[in-house]
Amino acid sequence: MDRERRPGAFAALRHRNYRLFFIGQTISLVGTWMQRLAQAWLVLQLTGSPFLLGLVGALQWLPVLCLSLIGGAVADRTSRRSLLIVTQTVKMLQAIVLGTLILTGAVRFWHVALLAAILGTAHAFDVPARQAFLSEMVEGTHVMNAVALNSTIANVARLLGPAVAGATIAWTGMAWAFLANGLSFIPVILALLLMRVRPSQAAGKTTGILAQLREGLAYLARTPPALQVVVLLAAENIFVMNFTNLTTVFAKNVLHMQATGFGLLVSAQGAGAMVGAVSVASLSHLGPQPKLLFGGAFVMALSSVALAAVHTFPLAAIALGVAGASMVTFTATVNTTLQLNAPAHMRGRVMAVFSIVMGGMTPLGALVSGTLAQIWGASGAFGIGGLAGLAAVAAVVRWRLRQAPEPRRPLGARRPLGTNGGDGRRRAVAGRTGDAAPELGAGNAGSGIARAFTPQEYVEQDQDRDRVHHLAHHPHQGSAQVQVFERGEAPQPGDPGVVAVQRPAGEREAEP
Repeated sequence: MDRERRPGAFAALRHRNYRLFFIGQTISLVGTWMQRLAQAWLVLQLTGSPFLLGLVGALQWLPVLCLSLIGGAVADRTSRRSLLIVTQTVKMLQAIVLGTLILTGAVRFWHVALLAAILGTAHAFDVPARQAFLSEMVEGTHVMNAVALNSTIANVARLLGPAVAGATIAWTGMAWAFLANGLSFIPVILALLLMRVRPSQAAGKTTGILAQLREGLAYLARTPPALQVVVLLAAENIFVMNFTNLTTVFAKNVLHMQATGFGLLVSAQGAGAMVGAVSVASLSHLGPQPKLLFGGAFVMALSSVALAAVHTFPLAAIALGVAGASMVTFTATVNTTLQLNAPAHMRGRVMAVFSIVMGGMTPLGALVSGTLAQIWGASGAFGIGGLAGLAAVAAVVRWRLRQAPEPRRPLGARRPLGTNGGDGRRRAVAGRTGDAAPELGAGNAGSGIARAFTPQEYVEQDQDRDRVHHLAHHPHQGSAQVQVFERGEAPQPGDPGVVAVQRPAGEREAEP
């Protein structure tokens, strides 16, 4: 039983499709991090301006902010694999063009800015499709492990990419960092072509994209736990998570380092991030925990404050390592929370919101950090951003505590199925995950349910949502197979007070 509940840190690699993706994406992301470092260094060489460095970051991520919701809707309407092949090809061509411009000596700042915007446009369609595609490569309880392993991939790349880029720039020149990134997209494109995936159930194409966008946003608005993590992610991304851009200025102006030293400094952050990612993967059977969510955000902001007082390479590397570990712990928990609770047919749109906040808010964050660094220097920008991040954590924790449900009996004190303290208003419906649960019958007349809903969906009601007494999900324990429907306290005829409690596969309620 314990072995089933603890499948290991690399359980998702048992799936052939995900193994292909894992290998290809690891190589590709190393190249991506090479380009990130090389692009930041190139802009500083061409302009010497922290503000213009922030402007390029804004231009790269502005399309993500504007187009990701459309990208998510497209991902829900089309083949996600085909969409990923297109976006990965566009990214490959962008890197090769920029590398060629540098190699020929023709590169200008406007070239970098334009190509950054093109890269951002491809990213707006790539991220929602890639996140939603996980459920097609890996099914069941291994989805959460795959989310954590994706963070591991990203942070292995964060560790290796900057160091390789720094060495490449120093030994062969700036152009080859971009050209190597272009070539690194070939393995992931081949991996996508070699996969054998079942056709996904696309959202109805008879419904317009705008209507589908409204449906995705409505889901988020009526699900406070999801909205809270999105708001916290937005605040942290704006004020705290701009480590790459700020570290560029910090390494050059505070530590007086060259490209190789800067690469090692960023790699220190990547090393910490990799440790955090592996730790999250090992704990994936526990599900997204609030302690990981808020603890990760708190330590990350505190690390930013610490960097404001650091003026030596060793201490800066330690602070960035801690920041990297806490950042991946925080973002992986956010990602997992949204992935596992999103209905399958709108997962692309939900993850588009994640993409907007994670990447689309980066333009604002880049401008904020760049402006702060221009006025008060990199140290001042780290300090002010960290304090703002701490304030955001405190605000969202207070928000969650104020909306916490009333105390109820412990999870272990469960009543048998078919009873509800003798009032006869409790019933169970068994079925496979994804099956529509039937509407409550005559024995529960007046429940106010507008329609049937799948295990991953929030209980939707046409009126009086305030009368819903309780909604509890346990996605970390496995896919729901039994749902229990229960009225709220002291229901009256015509009141919509329905409780939906998901139970893990194979579990049955029992007396304590």
